[in-house]
Parts: sequence; structure tokens; C-alpha cells
Amino acid sequence: MPTAKELESSMKPTWCPGCGNFGMFRALKEAIEELAIPAEELAMVWGIGCHGNGADFYNVQGFHGLHGRALPVATGIALTRPDLKVIVEMGDGDGYGIGGNHFIHSVRRNIDMTAIFHNNQIYGLTTGQASPTSDQFMKTPSTPGGVVEEPVNPVGVAVAQGATFVARAFAGDIPHLKEIYKRAITHEGFSVVDVYQPCVTWNKMNTFTWFRDRVYRIEELPNYDPTDRTKAFDLSMSTFHELTCAPDECKIPVGIFFEEPESFTYQDGLPQLDRPMWKHAEKPRDISATIAAFGG
Repeated sequence: MPTAKELESSMKPTWCPGCGNFGMFRALKEAIEELAIPAEELAMVWGIGCHGNGADFYNVQGFHGLHGRALPVATGIALTRPDLKVIVEMGDGDGYGIGGNHFIHSVRRNIDMTAIFHNNQIYGLTTGQASPTSDQFMKTPSTPGGVVEEPVNPVGVAVAQGATFVARAFAGDIPHLKEIYKRAITHEGFSVVDVYQPCVTWNKMNTFTWFRDRVYRIEELPNYDPTDRTKAFDLSMSTFHELTCAPDECKIPVGIFFEEPESFTYQDGLPQLDRPMWKHAEKPRDISATIAAFGG
């Protein structure tokens, strides 16, 4: 079983000093170590964005995919290798923008894997343009007059679409984030973890301090029940916030919004996925003649 240190490659992270990715990096390594997942039973997939550099920094079996297409790759791995724990990391532009279609249908299918979204509310890798989760009226290089649209509500979308595990976390609270990761990874079904991950270079509004003044843990609410989908959706709708709102006027819940302990997964509906695809070939075919015909 790899330790958190053994999950690091020989390459040093090149994220900006203070980047929220560091907290997510540490929390996920510690979660994997504490869950005692063997290295050969883990596969990770990354999209394109600052988060995607993690493909170089994790010492795991991995695939660095195309922009917005991390979920299709992860889906292929999860279905052909049901013996693996599949974790896919995406950015907010990567997963909720160009990859938003895959997000919705991955939720609908309830394939057993964990989807982690690095939500810095900006396109960090391409120098700070507005993303699908940028706050309304936020000024960026691509929206000098301010963002016109309201931001995407990924937690609300996931809950409404029927996701069986939906959580939000803050990269500045590593112990809490680690526990959410552990719950998500062990959940049987499609797990959505939206992580507020401050971009210290391009997003000067939604900073670590800004979030620390506003976030609170859902489990502290009276009558907290993560199995009530209606309450989870209502709670997700209370999280829209404007850049000008004061800490005492704008509170952001973090934690597990919804969890369906026993869900029917995509794999449950296809019994042939009870083992890796290569194990279905009980009688391997001799293709030497075909190879020879092509000059092999």
C-alpha cells in the first residue's frame, strides 16, 4: 500500500506558491494512504488546466486527457477495469464548461468512480479569463465590463440530475477535505466533489481569506440529513454569492450535501462488467495467420 510520500513522483509541483492545488494534492494523497488502496488498483485521469499538471506529480497509473474529455476516458477505464478505483480530476472550465455535457451524463449513468473538480472560478492556465463558475459581475481579461451570466451551480446540477454522492469542500481545510475524499472514493456510484480552490495569481477576489470568512460545515446544521435530496437541492440554491457580499451576509456550506448509501450503478446493470474485459476471453483466438497476412 503506497504512503502519501510514495504517491509523489520525482517531479516537483510547479503550481504558483500558495495555489489551492497544493492543499488538494496533500488531502488526496493522505486519503489514498488511509484507505490503503494498492497502487495497482488505482487509476487517475486528468483534464486540461493547472490541475492537470498533477499527471506529472502523482506516482500512479494515469492518463492526461483532452480539454473537457477527462470523464469519457475515466468512464472507459471504469467499465473495462471494474477492479480499479478510478479518480478523475478536472477544473471548473474543463469539467463544467467544455466538458459540461459529459458531467451531466456521467451523473445520470452513476458509473462507480470519483470526480473531483478544482473550482477556482477562473481559467488559471490561460491567464485569468472568466469561467462557468465566475461570480456575476466579476471583471476578468475576457470580461472587462464584468461577467453577465450567473455562475453554474455544479452542486445543484448534480443533486437535481440524480447524483448519488455530492459534496463541496474548501482546499484551505485539508483535514475536512481528506475525509470528504475518503467518503467519495468508498461510495459505490458516481461521486461528485466540487472543491473551492483559490487561484492566488488570477482571482484576487475569491481568496483563502474570503472563503475562510464565509464557509461553514453542513454537518453543523440542525437536523442535518445527507439522505434528503430535496433539502440538499434547497441548500445548494442558497450558495450563490456576489463579490460584494459581507461575511455576515454570505455563508457558503461545505461538506456532503447528499449521499445515497446503496445506489444502483451502471456496472450493476451490466453483469458482464463483473471482471476486467480481458478475462472474458476464456479461449484466446489464434490470430497469427492474420498477422502474417499483413507481413507481421
